[in-house]
Amino acid sequence: MLLDGTVDSSPIYLHAVRVRGVVHDVFLVTTTYGRTEAIDASNGRVLWRYTPAGYPSWAGTAQITTATPAADPGRKWIYAASPDGRIQKLSVGDGHLAWRTRITLLPSREKIASALNLWHGHVIATTGGYIGDAPPYQGHVALLAASNGRLLRVWNSLCSNRHRLISPSSCASSDSAIWGRAGAVVDTATGGLLVATGNGGWNGRTNWGDSTVYLSADASRVLGSWTPTDETALRSNDLDLGSTSPVVLGGGYIAQGGKDGKIRLLSLRKLSPAGRTGGERQTISTPGATDLFTAPAVWHADGRTWLFVADNAGLAAWTLGGGRLRAAWSTHTAGTSPVVAGGLLYVYDPNGGLGIYLPRSGKKLSTLAAAGGHWNSAIVADGRIALPEGDANQHALSGVLDIYRLR
Repeated sequence: MLLDGTVDSSPIYLHAVRVRGVVHDVFLVTTTYGRTEAIDASNGRVLWRYTPAGYPSWAGTAQITTATPAADPGRKWIYAASPDGRIQKLSVGDGHLAWRTRITLLPSREKIASALNLWHGHVIATTGGYIGDAPPYQGHVALLAASNGRLLRVWNSLCSNRHRLISPSSCASSDSAIWGRAGAVVDTATGGLLVATGNGGWNGRTNWGDSTVYLSADASRVLGSWTPTDETALRSNDLDLGSTSPVVLGGGYIAQGGKDGKIRLLSLRKLSPAGRTGGERQTISTPGATDLFTAPAVWHADGRTWLFVADNAGLAAWTLGGGRLRAAWSTHTAGTSPVVAGGLLYVYDPNGGLGIYLPRSGKKLSTLAAAGGHWNSAIVADGRIALPEGDANQHALSGVLDIYRLR
């Protein structure tokens, strides 16, 4: 179906919710210019559309968002981002606005790129920068009260001793974006937040460039961190560690990829105290030995933990055991963020086509027709697949959402 904007992210899905008095299965998307739409999953009809105030001033420009919305557990509200640096709460029933809250004082430089998360009544959002890394900007983690939109806490990846939204020019350091596709990842065992930062200054006290950082649940303090020993070289060569978000594997382990074509296995229990670098358990290559921009998928099956990773040159799977990642299979097919659903692995090739694989062997079962894209990835639910097409950086005012029905 045709959209009035590009969805360079993922849809979300709600089963049997009431929209304008009628029960529907609904896909919800946010376009790159901040329009959020509810789409009937059966026939592709737009049920409602929310357009943020100020939309005409940035539509068609380079000021965009690529954030996936989040749904409230009660399934009556969703939370979405817009390019003016705001998060809004919208009614699933008709799209009406409950609140809007800004999470940056400079939206023209600080982009909301990552998916929104929701945990225990908190909306969790992050900010980064735009292509070209034009200073000044800093990465932020913002916690908002889901009930009323109040900004409860801000953690700044630079000048982190300041616990509020800051004017970017007021901090002596710039950059250190938080822009991985999954944003701030919640460790559900503790409620702690895991984020990865991009190029920026690092001192292990107030500046946290090119680091994996473990924050308290209220984002008030750093509980632990990991910084590669070559962080200076990463910064100099524009090899953001935070090009992808941390991945919780379970068993006390996380995986962290980066633009340097490497994936590190880290122990949560052994994250270094502030001021230290190194300490990873294992380092492996990304599937195509190139930049990792996607969100890897984790699958727990048959008593084993699987990790699926795709980049612009390959797709691969590992299993975790004995504190090590062991290669299971690999292909040379490019992919965006993989998805495991119903015992199958779905991977969108940004050059075109949605591949369906057996996750244990990597055998391809089928390819569904789809045009090219960028960071889009599919979702699979209730026998349906939804996949957006298109590239946010083309600044188009239209886009496509493919909806497939599984037999």
